[in-house]
Amino acid sequence: MEYILIFILLVFSALFSGLTLGLMSWDAQDLKRKADSGDADAALLYPVRRDGNLLLTTLLIGNVLVNAVLSVFLGSLTTGLIAVAAATVLIVIFGEILPQAIFNRNAIYLGARFVWIVHVFIFLLYPITKPIAWALTKVLGTELPSIYSKQELIKLIEDHEDDHNSEVDEDEERIVTGALTFSDKKVEDIMTPRTVVRAFDVTDTVDDTLLQEVRESGLSRFPVYSDDMDTIVGILYSSQLIGSENTGKSVGDVASSEVRFIRESTSLDDALQSFLKTHKHLSIVQDEFGGMAGVLTLEDVLEEIIRTEIVDESDLHEDMRAFAKETGTQ
Repeated sequence: MEYILIFILLVFSALFSGLTLGLMSWDAQDLKRKADSGDADAALLYPVRRDGNLLLTTLLIGNVLVNAVLSVFLGSLTTGLIAVAAATVLIVIFGEILPQAIFNRNAIYLGARFVWIVHVFIFLLYPITKPIAWALTKVLGTELPSIYSKQELIKLIEDHEDDHNSEVDEDEERIVTGALTFSDKKVEDIMTPRTVVRAFDVTDTVDDTLLQEVRESGLSRFPVYSDDMDTIVGILYSSQLIGSENTGKSVGDVASSEVRFIRESTSLDDALQSFLKTHKHLSIVQDEFGGMAGVLTLEDVLEEIIRTEIVDESDLHEDMRAFAKETGTQ
């Protein structure tokens, strides 16, 4: 009979030890997020994990009581150093190390299987554990939720994508990390530099030569300047050149006079909001002195989010900033 009781006590010692490590290693808010995402096991555990001080106190006191009784029974079977050695080996190996190693790898699954035991002991030990938990909360405060920095979130997503069991694929990882780093960049980081911008003078004539340039460029919007590139007065749309009604006219007569300007120091967050608000696809980027620094398109901004070049079959170069550096024009 004593051996059966020792076995039962050893099982409870293992459960208390494993549950302590397994449940307390999970942040309550992380567990709630999993529960809200449909994880049934997490939903079972969150109610007991929510009050971390009460849970910890219950598990530790329960473990101490079980180990104390276990030591008494082991001492009744033998005496002296043998009793001490037997109690130490059984409690440390089978009551601590082994269960903690097992629960550490399967905390939520195993915790959900034995959560009913936790509820029972919370009820039984409540008169003892509640005052202690209350005192801990008063002295130490409530548990703070885990707040991740952008870099920590990015690393977390990358680790998930690298895991062969992950539901996050490479494209999703790329887009999410792109969105997280998006607001840290400025217009000057992604704009097409002035040196490789194709623009037309207001006095240029819409003729076969100009139409050929437009077709070969593969672009649909062109800045229009007066005198020099620092004085942008309009935007020429390739759609305005369809048909023959504008042939022979000056670019200034055909181009739209509505121009949107943006500072090169503007964050991409603000740039995107501006594009969405104005429904425009091209902005002229100005430097600190008001001169033209380059152009920015909605496409450029979206590419930073999805972290992939949006390349049309008519595009001559995937990355105009890289092209400018290669040709020494930046």
